[in-house]
This record gives sequence, structure tokens and C-alpha cells, in this order.
Amino acid sequence: MNGILPLWKPRGLTSHDCVIKVRRLYKTKKVGHTGTLDPEVEGVLPICIGQATKIVPYLTETKKTYIAEMTLGAATETEDSHGSVVETKQVIRQVSEQDIKKVFKEFTGRIEQIPPMFSAVKVNGRKLYEYARAGETVERPSRYVTIHDIELLGIKGIEQNCQKIKFKVECSKGTYIRTLCVDLGKAMGYPAHMSDLTRIKTGSFDQSTTYTFDQLESMNEDELYRSVLLPIDKGLEHLDIVHVDQSTAEKVFNGQKLPGPAVKPNTDPFQVQYENRLLALYQYHKTEQDVIKPIRVFHYD
Repeated sequence: MNGILPLWKPRGLTSHDCVIKVRRLYKTKKVGHTGTLDPEVEGVLPICIGQATKIVPYLTETKKTYIAEMTLGAATETEDSHGSVVETKQVIRQVSEQDIKKVFKEFTGRIEQIPPMFSAVKVNGRKLYEYARAGETVERPSRYVTIHDIELLGIKGIEQNCQKIKFKVECSKGTYIRTLCVDLGKAMGYPAHMSDLTRIKTGSFDQSTTYTFDQLESMNEDELYRSVLLPIDKGLEHLDIVHVDQSTAEKVFNGQKLPGPAVKPNTDPFQVQYENRLLALYQYHKTEQDVIKPIRVFHYD
């Protein structure tokens, strides 16, 4: 039982809650999720089972796509709608579509972010939210992320002195959409927070191919194992493939180093396959020239 479960995470559960439920459904402890979603966020959350848990770090690295709603006129301590309001400024005149798109363009590309205090980023061995809950503040190191695209989806009129803006964003790993909303708001001249978020795509997994827990819990074992789980290489489509012959495949299974392939892959690491079956992930050796070494080898039952 090895594969990837394309789960639609419901609101109200943590990503770890989802792992616990999947362990019960599939009767195995070898389960891991591929990128934390806050409890109040729903969306695509691929779950790796069995040998697929070996690719969790590589699936986490993939692009993510979200549908977000930001509210101009109020900032909160958590940067989302669940925290206490800490700053307000009445939106008297609605920000125009033209001005919104201009700011979106300024935030497209490589940008700098400071992680929110209510986040799992670690500083001095403690998670930021642990400091925040204790009423402590700590200097947060900035990080660079990439915003591949921001698309305006809708603008709501002013309500209760606030304006809501809905948009779609495609971004790199590690992007905080809450923080993006705060920074976009500042650029538009207002305190802001993220008022809603849904993840519609991560890597090659999108909303149309996911299953809810209600659907999964109505299935029998055969359906759960044969109809739902996707092959491991589905989570590695962003990595190039090097095909090998049978004699080389045996060396791969034994975890041996190999000479670099004749045609150098564009990604590092990359997949190694024999007869279209994933055998391992390899990368170029850091000190031995034109030598590749295994970083994950898959042994199927």
C-alpha cells in the first residue's frame, strides 16, 4: 500500500488531524502530509502513504495556488479574520480595479516577507506562535518567496468601512498569504488582513481530483486502496526522469552511485525509472564530478 491520497482538507481540522484520520482509514502509521494548512483553511492537501512518505520534502517544494480574500480597513494580530483587531482605517473611497492591479503587479516576482508571529516558523528553537501566545515578541528573520502570478477575481463594495478583494495567487513554497494580504493592503494605503483562503492546487494536484473525508469514509477497502491512491511519481512530475536499463536498475535498487547520464536532466534531484516504474530519486554528487548518488530508493512490496 504505497501512494498519494489527493485529499480535500475541510475547515476545522489541522493538517495533522487529517493524517490521524487517514491512518485510521488505511490502517497504517506510515502517513505524512505535504504542507501545513491552517485549521480554518480548506483545500488540496496531498497525503503520502507507505513508500510515498519518502517524497514528502520534494512535494512540499512545489508551487501552490490559492483563492484568497483580503479585507482592507482592519489589521488583526494573527493577520487573518480569527485574531483581534489591532488597527483600523475607514475605507471611504473604494480602491479602484486599476489601482489594485497596479499593486498586484508590484508584488509579482521575488518578494521579501516577514513571517507572522502566529506561525510555525522557529526562532531560537521555539515556534513563533509559542512566543505570541505567551505575549512575547521576537525579531523575525525575513525570507524571500516568489509570487508567480496574482489575478484579481472580484471587488466588493464598502461594507462596515471595509472593502473586500478576492484574488487568485500562484506562489512558491513558504509563502504566507496572510502576510501577502497585509503587505498588499499597506501598498494600497490601508491596514488589512486575510479574511478567507482556499488552496486549489499544489504541484500537479488540483481541486478536481481530490476526495473529501465523507467520500472516503463511504468507500470499501478495495476502493480506498485501488481507486483512490495515485502512484508515487504523480507527486514528482516537476522533476525530470532518467530511464535506465535492467542492469543499471539492479544497481539503483542496491543504492549505488552511478556515472552521470549522457543527457543531463534539467532538475537536480531527478527521478530514475526502469520500464516507466519509479525506482529512486538521484542527485549529482557534490564533490565527485559527473557522479550521481541516490537520495531516496523505493522498495515495493
